[in-house]
Amino acid sequence: MEIKTILLTALCFTTGILFGVDEPYEITDILTANSPSASRSADWKPGEGIALEVSGMDFMPDGRLAVAIRKGEVWLLDGVLGGSADRVSYKLFASGLHEPLGALRDGDSLLVTQRTEVTRLRDTNGDGVADEYLTAGRGWNVSGAYHGYAYGPKRDGRGNLWVTLNVDMGDHADNNAPWRGWGGIITPGGDFKPMVAGMRSPCGLGANLAGEMFCVDQQGTWVPATPIYHMRKGAFFLNPEGIASQNLPGSPVKLSAKVPQKVPYPDAVHALPEMRPPAVWLPYNKMGRSGTDLAVCNAGGKFGPFDGQFMVAEFTDAKISRVFLEKVDGEYQGATFPFLSGFASGIVRLLFADDGSLFAGMTSRGWSSLGTKSYGLQRVRWKGVTPFAIREMRAKPDGFELVFTVPVDAVSAGNAASYSMKSNTYFYSSAYGSDEIDIRPLKILTATVGTDGRSVRLKVDGLRELYVHELHADGIKSANGEKLDHAAAYYTLNRIPKN
Repeated sequence: MEIKTILLTALCFTTGILFGVDEPYEITDILTANSPSASRSADWKPGEGIALEVSGMDFMPDGRLAVAIRKGEVWLLDGVLGGSADRVSYKLFASGLHEPLGALRDGDSLLVTQRTEVTRLRDTNGDGVADEYLTAGRGWNVSGAYHGYAYGPKRDGRGNLWVTLNVDMGDHADNNAPWRGWGGIITPGGDFKPMVAGMRSPCGLGANLAGEMFCVDQQGTWVPATPIYHMRKGAFFLNPEGIASQNLPGSPVKLSAKVPQKVPYPDAVHALPEMRPPAVWLPYNKMGRSGTDLAVCNAGGKFGPFDGQFMVAEFTDAKISRVFLEKVDGEYQGATFPFLSGFASGIVRLLFADDGSLFAGMTSRGWSSLGTKSYGLQRVRWKGVTPFAIREMRAKPDGFELVFTVPVDAVSAGNAASYSMKSNTYFYSSAYGSDEIDIRPLKILTATVGTDGRSVRLKVDGLRELYVHELHADGIKSANGEKLDHAAAYYTLNRIPKN
């Protein structure tokens, strides 16, 4: 096997992030496609280089960043946490994989999920190159269909190793084959154990700080808008195209009724007991079009005031949104907020580093993205400036409580006219996506500023379970006179709290 080592200089610049004059976050290029000012090693020749179409990332024990790329290689990158003048080295670690779409360090080895299996890569002789390719997980069908992807692996708080499987699409599609559109865990013996059904393109997995696993799916057939699922045994979500596997041995999902069609989504949930609602909907266009990954912020304040929340990657709009979750009556629900935009390409993978920085791995893969590059790797760091933002939106029996990152102006925040709300749901059918339906304006009766100066209690008339509640807080200011960086929030109300 040929060993390649390439040196590139990291470029440092801040893109448009829509956060006001004093940008609280800085985006740094580690590598982007066709960067003309990148300096290369002396032996570099035109046409050579790495198409770093990132499909998986994790840090190895020695601090190097392992990056899987969709065309079947894994590279080790050294120096990605350094300053803008540091040189970043790239060394080929593994090759010959079949479209790996995830990477996870496991001790001194690296787990990658390719279409056929989870593979353990090990360097046993210390030369920096994997010389063992061992099967670590298997047991699902591979049809050769264009969208027959496998994603993961990610660990939950109990140590379970999760993978998810796309439904087949296009030529050679066979969704009657085992476990298409399902998610499950890899047993200690390396077998696939199905846990949940009803997904379409479940590209991204991640555990919250409580150790419970979540997954972001993508809008399409049967999926009205981008959902984030709470993964737990026996759940059925949205897409029934792979439901034939419920008849296989080991299936934890047995639908007790026919899948409803052409009904409002809340009616579908009531008609099918096994259908579990998404923890959060990300409304189409308003919050993105193709969610791809999620990473929980556990940076100890080094990434700003958002510890405990999910950062959610968006492919088409090349941006990152933010999700706050809470559990009400045993069901996760919460709000999504705009966060960062202006990335170089469609984001596929997110990864937090120990220093609190967030890495975004990207590839357009020939699909449509607002990013101007075809692939790349960028690093996001907090600059110490706290943005004026809605940090949390919590459900209450008669409305919502907003928690802000900084103190609010009591006059504007305490004025009900500073806010507007409406709710909507979606049409559940086999069609590709759905418009918002059953839209209803909601009256905000009162707005009461908390004694802490950072919270506001909104009393709202007309809450509806299983509906998205859209908030706009354009009228409020901070105590220093600032406007909100992002005035919109979208809360998925699965359960109205009793107290």
